[in-house]
Amino acid sequence: MTARNDEGAGGTRPGERGRAARSGPRTPERSALRTLAHPLRSRILAELRVHGRMTASDLARALDTHTGATSYHLRQLESVDLVQDTGTGTGRRRVWEAVAQENVALVTASAGGGEEDVDEDDAHAVDWLALDYLAHFGDRARSWLTEQHTWNPVWQDVCGLQDHTVQVTAEQATALRAELLEVLERYHRVGQGNPLAKRVVVYTCALPVDRRSP
Repeated sequence: MTARNDEGAGGTRPGERGRAARSGPRTPERSALRTLAHPLRSRILAELRVHGRMTASDLARALDTHTGATSYHLRQLESVDLVQDTGTGTGRRRVWEAVAQENVALVTASAGGGEEDVDEDDAHAVDWLALDYLAHFGDRARSWLTEQHTWNPVWQDVCGLQDHTVQVTAEQATALRAELLEVLERYHRVGQGNPLAKRVVVYTCALPVDRRSP
């Protein structure tokens, strides 16, 4: 769990493509898979999604690299519509934000959807993103376990790892996921503007327990 305030107010960059017309989560096009399947680019997008708007310098400090690298990879991510310039920067100081709001690893994992025209490179990119996301989750979970004792006991009680076993059909699992997303979206809205609210990232991962039927 990480708490951080968003930076600045929203804005419109001149000439940006249809941003005002967009609403809700966007699914990255398959052409974005290979661009995102890069260690630094995936971390840049994760930082922007979790922490909100940042500059290339902010990202360089957070990811222990240099501004030249983050600037270059931000432009690569921008070219496939995964990040965008908010238009709120001054001079050469550009402020970036993530465009895709859904969990990119999970969204792209279904990009092929069993289609026959998915090529091998796209499939490898999807697998790489899923494994990279899993590693990122592990890093965040370990970080919380290390620092949780510095937090208020109330936060220690409500944050951390839990697992719950349910027995459902495929259709019921689909409904369960939709209900969980609805609850998370509701709390995303109610917490905005509350000075006592902290940013909390909630991971969901449904894993089958029973062996797959032949």
